[in-house]
Order: sequence, then structure tokens, then C-alpha cells
Amino acid sequence: MTTAIVVGAGPNGLAAAVTLAREGIDVTVLEAADVIGGGTKTSERILPGLIHDDGAAVHPIALASPFFRSLDLAGQGLRWAWPEVDLAHPLDGGGAGVMKHSLDDTAALLGVDGDRWRRLFGPLSAAFDDLAGEVLRPLLHVPRHPIELARFGAMAAIPASTLGRIWRTDEARALFAGNAAHGWYPLSRPLTSSYALMFAAISHRYGWPVAVGGSARITDALAAILLAHGGRIETGRRVRSLSELSSDLVMLDLEPAAVAALAGDRLPKRVARSYRRFRRAPSAFKLDLAIEGGIPWTNGHVRQAGTVHLGGSAAEVAATEKAIARGTMPAAPFVLLAQQYLADPSRSVGEVHPVYAYAHVPHGYSGDASAAILAQIERFAPGTRDRIVGMHATSGLDLERGNPNLVGGDIIGGANDPLQVVLRPRAGRDQYGTGIPGVYICSASTPPGAGVHGMCGHNAALSALDHVAGSR
Repeated sequence: MTTAIVVGAGPNGLAAAVTLAREGIDVTVLEAADVIGGGTKTSERILPGLIHDDGAAVHPIALASPFFRSLDLAGQGLRWAWPEVDLAHPLDGGGAGVMKHSLDDTAALLGVDGDRWRRLFGPLSAAFDDLAGEVLRPLLHVPRHPIELARFGAMAAIPASTLGRIWRTDEARALFAGNAAHGWYPLSRPLTSSYALMFAAISHRYGWPVAVGGSARITDALAAILLAHGGRIETGRRVRSLSELSSDLVMLDLEPAAVAALAGDRLPKRVARSYRRFRRAPSAFKLDLAIEGGIPWTNGHVRQAGTVHLGGSAAEVAATEKAIARGTMPAAPFVLLAQQYLADPSRSVGEVHPVYAYAHVPHGYSGDASAAILAQIERFAPGTRDRIVGMHATSGLDLERGNPNLVGGDIIGGANDPLQVVLRPRAGRDQYGTGIPGVYICSASTPPGAGVHGMCGHNAALSALDHVAGSR
């Protein structure tokens, strides 16, 4: 029987393991930490019973993932829940850009921009099942749905600051810019519209759900499927060299420099150079809050939103993303805030609710962004500080200490500059192959990149299966 070892039990490592195990391969997953999950862990870090996601919190791409859709995750206890409003982007003066699962409801809320929003996102959301299979894989491939991909790609290549000019209202411009900021890259650069287009299209196709009970339930479901197919998971197993591993296939859910360190001289020199030069994204500074009675947002739609973008106007979002890319900490950074308890009340303890927030800060930022995050919340919800009963801050360097894949606090697996988006983690015919026969990289540093969708691991495992088939 063909054997495989997977190093790392994050969502991509588990996805690779499940993909291989379903094909009858004997799979063992080795995880250095005592708890599996990587970026999908959940904890009670402030109050007993108050559930906080340690990493990923809201999962729009999960439902779009062809790999996840191929699994019976519900049969393993995973349940999704949706807020009344997917996303809100409050503005000074009390207004807000509002994005709901319903395309028509969103268009109605956007006033004079509503018809244009419907015309842009209606076709994209309707075709997103086909489009997901194209964009959640290496970009250089022969498409199965060339028309859908061409329609998306023509707009996706445009800088978000440029495409955003089609909107007439501050609300629509801010909503679009906030979605584009999920790329963690200056909005004046090519390809940044892709993030705005994808996240809005997913909203109108699938919504932006949370996992009931916390993001760790996704990990639990994947692990249960792996075990059901005969796989094994060993925690507390840190691997320091490839020489420790004896298996037909090795899948590495690690960032590129860690792969280079693990492989040593076995890695071809050109691959080692690419992995060590891999460019990092800016950092996240995370703040978990326990808030009695919830946040008193000025705008009523924001009180219903599972996800809130705090960044002010589109111009302000663009300015802050440009600043952090240059290594400058802005006074009022872009903040992503999640109120998962609105969809999943089981996360709360009585009237005390968990709130998740992180700011975009420069890579490797060593300062404390807690005050800046709280100021952004207070800007649109005066009186919030008076309701806080607990708080836990996690810097980018803390994130790296907890998960070495998050180098310098980079939570998206590497910079999304145009060249690296297309050729991550290196140029080559097989972007998952390391150049060592039978050894593959399957982390978020491979296509299609960040997000809890399992496609990096699944795609890498398919590449490995092609290798196995070709060797028979």
C-alpha cells in the first residue's frame, strides 16, 4: 500500500490527508502542537464558556470550495449559521454600506448604485459554482469554463481604486474597497479588484456563515472524515528534518522558508532560493473582546452584521493599505471585526458576547495596536469601552509564536503582489512540487492562497496522486 505523511494539521494539511486517504493511501498526519487546527482553532480565552476563534472566524469561501462540497461535513456535526447582514461598512455621519445574502436586498440598500451592483454581481454570483473551480486552483491552467473565467478575469485585473470609481455613493465605494482590502495589498495595484468581486459574489451565492460552536468544528469534521478512512493523527510531533520521514509521499503544510529549512540540501538550489525569497504580507494585530450587551453601533444595520469593516471612506481604506505595505503604521488602521454570536448565540455567556477584531498593521509590527482598534470601534459605536468586561490582545509576533507558519504575523500565507499571486510559491509546472520526488508543499502559500477552503491541500494531494499514477 502507498503511504503518505502529512506534516501539519491545519485545514490544508487535513484536506491533503483526506484527499489521499479517500484514494486508499495509508496516511499519517504529524502535528507539532498539542491541538490540531492551525488557523481554525477555538478557545475560551477570556471567560469560561465565551467562545472565541483564535484564527479564521467567518467562512464565505468554505461553502464555495469544491473540496468541501465533496465531503459530508454535516454528517460529522459541522453546522453553518448566517447573520441577518453578511457585511456592514459604517461611515462617519451614521451611514453604512450594507451587503446581504440577497442581491436584491443589497441593491435596494445601495440606492442609486443598486442597479449597477445587481448588474455586476448578478452574473458572477449565478456562475460562482463554475467560477470557484477556476479561481480556487493555480491561475495558469486550461479552464473548463472559459467564458465565466474571462468575464471575471477582465474585471479582476483592474486595480480596486480604479474599478471602484463606477460607484456614485460613498456607501458602495466603501463596501467595495473594504472587500478589496482582504487582499492586504495597495488598492491602486492590479488584481486587487479580484478580492472585492469574489467576496461580494460569494455573499450573494452562499452568504458569509460562521461555524456553529467555533471554527474548530471545521477541523473536527475534517479529522473525523480522515479517521473514518483509516488515517491517523499524532499531535506533539515536531518534524525538524525530512530525513526523519520514511514514506512514499510527504505533504508539507508549512510556509516556504520552513520547507527549505526542513529539506536542507535535498531541495534543488533554484527551489530553495525561491522559497527563501518568498515575499510576506503585512501583519494582523488581533483583539478579542468580551462585551456586555454587544457593541452599541450608531447604524442599525451594523448591529445585525456578522462582519464589520472599520476603515472609513474608500479613500481612507486605500491610504491605510498603502501605508502598511510601506511599513508605516497608520493612526486609524483598517479593522475587520466579527460578531459571530449574532448567528451563533451559543458563543455568548448570558448578555456577555464575544467580539473578534484584527487590524492590518505592517509586517512584523511589534507595537500595541489595541488602542487604535478600540478607537476605530468607538468612532462608529460611542460608548463601547464602557461595555468591555474582558480583553485579550495578540500581536503579529504572538501569532507567529503560536503558529510558525504565520511569519511576522502574516495570516494569509504570503504577499498578494501580482507576480506572486500567479506564481506562488515559485515558478514551475507544478507549483505544489518541491523538486524532491514525492515531496509536496500544501500550505496557504500555494494556490489558491488564504482562506478556510482546503483547496491548497486538496490540489497538492491531486498532484501527488498524479505522481503515484504515473509511477505505476
